[in-house]
Amino acid sequence: MLVVIIAEEVSTALREGRGVVALESTIISHGLPSESSARVAREIEAAVRESGAVPATIAMVGGQVRIGLDDSALDQIATDGSVVKSSIRDLASVIVSGALGATTVASTAYLAHRAGIQVFATGGLGGVHRGAGQSFDESADLTALAHTPVVLVCAGVKSILDVSATLERLETLSVGLVGYRSEKFPGFYIQDSGYAVPWVAQSAAEIAATMVARNALGLEQALVVANPIPNGKEMARDLHETTLVAALKSLQDNKISGKDVTPFLLAFFHEQTDGVSLQANIDLVVNNARLAGEIAVALVQRKADSPA
Repeated sequence: MLVVIIAEEVSTALREGRGVVALESTIISHGLPSESSARVAREIEAAVRESGAVPATIAMVGGQVRIGLDDSALDQIATDGSVVKSSIRDLASVIVSGALGATTVASTAYLAHRAGIQVFATGGLGGVHRGAGQSFDESADLTALAHTPVVLVCAGVKSILDVSATLERLETLSVGLVGYRSEKFPGFYIQDSGYAVPWVAQSAAEIAATMVARNALGLEQALVVANPIPNGKEMARDLHETTLVAALKSLQDNKISGKDVTPFLLAFFHEQTDGVSLQANIDLVVNNARLAGEIAVALVQRKADSPA
């Protein structure tokens, strides 16, 4: 039997029509060092609250889907080495096994939508991996977003990916894409990946209005909001490029593939840059959570102000 537990704070906010922001848990278990991940997870939740919305970190604990984590569950996800990185295809198996499961972008979006949460913040979107023409390595995030009508705030895609191919796939899948106050598509640690976005929004209210219009049109795809890492927080370009080249070589040398690619490369960046990339990662995801909170508040306000 499927058990979904929605935290009281989250269920109350949904019932009262207040803004709620879904947060993934893979960043806690696989994206950050375990000694700091719980603290950073709470910083991310705090950024949502500062915007006037309620955070709902999603994970699977003891065979149950949790929409909103208490302190104990959050600490488990942050520190337990057995946590399974769980995309949509893994959800049922993780639930049946009773394992601890950390949700990816794909599974978080899916579960958030089922719970009635329309806004979701993450760090970077998954995408098409370099060399995918031979390996067919493409993140499940893309196809999930093609069928999940949520607003996803991210700092673009991780620079380890094939950015051009990822943008092409988003277009093919009809996933909406807008830049937040920037015409440049961000590259996670850096503000500009070298590619442009098709549309630019200047405010959270404008993004909310866009999502309302998409809902009215009956569109089932997500709206991706590309939010560049804040000014003064991005990695130096020369350090980024040097580390990226070394990371890709190490990936090939170690024959890493599949869902292990992103955690491996993030850890490589964190180690090789003496924590510079780690701080950038924290800065960008907190920034995304803050914007997502603003959008969630604007979205419920717009619905409240609109005639039935």
